Amino acid sequence: MTRRAFSAALLAARVSQGQSRRPVRLGGPIFVKSDDPAELAREHRRLGYSAAYCPAVELKDADRLRAIQKAFARENVVIAEVGAWVNMLDADAAKRRDNLDYVTNRLAIAEAVGARCCVDIAGSYNPDYWYGAHPKNLSQEFLDATVENCRHLIDAVKPSRTLFTIEMMPWSIPNGPDSYLELIRAVDRKAFAVHMDVCNAVNSPERFYKNGALIDELFAKLGRWIASCHAKDLAWIPEYNVHFQEVVPGRGVMDYQSYLRNVAALPVDAPLMLEHLKNAQEYDEGRAYIQKNAAAAGVTFA
Repeated sequence: MTRRAFSAALLAARVSQGQSRRPVRLGGPIFVKSDDPAELAREHRRLGYSAAYCPAVELKDADRLRAIQKAFARENVVIAEVGAWVNMLDADAAKRRDNLDYVTNRLAIAEAVGARCCVDIAGSYNPDYWYGAHPKNLSQEFLDATVENCRHLIDAVKPSRTLFTIEMMPWSIPNGPDSYLELIRAVDRKAFAVHMDVCNAVNSPERFYKNGALIDELFAKLGRWIASCHAKDLAWIPEYNVHFQEVVPGRGVMDYQSYLRNVAALPVDAPLMLEHLKNAQEYDEGRAYIQKNAAAAGVTFA
């Protein structure tokens, strides 16, 4: 059986077992200049969003944490994620410790506002770029250190309303469905989950051209653990080596109908969050493309 046939069979079995499609919670950045949680929540709804990135807030500001939670719940907008974008494997021991403290704080904020997850990448041994490639990023040492970090964070916060997630990267663990399954088993914590970015699993021409099958395989194997998802697109830039570039949804080749159908079939309404675009106009373009493909795929939005 080919990988495409295998993943399609897994997806069909998952859907046939009672996981019918649910409305998808689409979200993304907004550009209104306000610190008022109620106004921020209403702007998400005006744009057709029912999911949001967590507004700026400090863990010590209990009143604002409560205000954010109440205002967004009132508009039926979930807080999809609290980002914690630092290198948990920094070569400098002091920086690594400070970064872990920061991620612990961000996970505590996610717990306080009832976000679906707190998300970071595993990190990198690259000394120059916190997210950069390095040969040790695919090593057992990298896996073991990431397991230790994830357990440390979860055991420190003991979240009951949120989850801690690692986002896949093309050049570090986890970089696909099987390596993520290995990480889940190794971490062995109920509060550990998956942040799905299908573009970040594309690290070869085969995965680029067969990304629909890749998406089906990712969701078939990892769907039960997915807490939130990112929405972007990939194009192949012509040159003599492999160079994929993030672009506005619709300007690349990612199979959005497959992506949307899989998100809608998840056991929970994991948000789908637009990211990494340059301005409001590009987010409008990406949102319109996703909405068009949702209609074609028979998927609705919350």
